[in-house]
Amino acid sequence: MSTEDNKKLAAEFFARFSANDIAGALATMTEDATWWIAGKPEQLPAAGEYSKERIARLFHNMDGRLKDGLKLTVKSAIAEDDKVAVEVESYGELRNGRVYNQEYHLRMTIRDGKISAVREYLDTQHVFATWFQP
Repeated sequence: MSTEDNKKLAAEFFARFSANDIAGALATMTEDATWWIAGKPEQLPAAGEYSKERIARLFHNMDGRLKDGLKLTVKSAIAEDDKVAVEVESYGELRNGRVYNQEYHLRMTIRDGKISAVREYLDTQHVFATWFQP
């Protein structure tokens, strides 16, 4: 795939997720895909490395706690070889009244036309305050 194709694949993932098509978003990933979320697991329960199956559970758990899903906007993307660096902003209202408005930087690795690895960098304090703080 070309670097433009890789950027389109990354954008497709976020478009599907934004449309509450979690299964479609997951279909853009290889079966052995990994997803790493920044942070210290002892301080942020969501931090660490996930298999595709485990990240799917996290996505569905998040979706169940949101009023109308999570809207993701790709702000920019840069690709080189099999890597895509993406800046993304999210917005979602939780059923408990909190608002999740996050800014991310993700590095995606593409293999055979699918996403095979993701490294996600984000504001871990905002994650904790929104999703985990009592």
